[in-house]
Amino acid sequence: VQLQASGGGSVQAGDSLRLACVASGRTISNYAMAWFRQAPEKEREIVARIMRNGNTFYQESVKDRFFISRDNAKNTLFLQMNSLKPEDTAVYYCAAKDSTVSSPNFWWYSYRGQGTQVTVSS
Repeated sequence: VQLQASGGGSVQAGDSLRLACVASGRTISNYAMAWFRQAPEKEREIVARIMRNGNTFYQESVKDRFFISRDNAKNTLFLQMNSLKPEDTAVYYCAAKDSTVSSPNFWWYSYRGQGTQVTVSS
């Protein structure tokens, strides 16, 4: 499976962005998938994850602002980011694994895409 993330950009605080992660090679309908981010000089962290059954989990700092979803017909994972804050600035990565469970650990995932830069200015 290859994952291609896109949709990043430079925005103002309070704006919205929608990230997309298109999977190729295999259908992702049975995959646990997740978004991670890494800010400069910080550790990579989980942002949100979605399980095979559709259950979702969010990092506390993005709850009620970010929404993870998937379109299995399009083999695509999304991250809708609203009310963006400067502290959301980071490179965002998508990841996937054929599993009934999910994990907040980036390296647990079998497939990891390249990042897309999100920059939020105040």
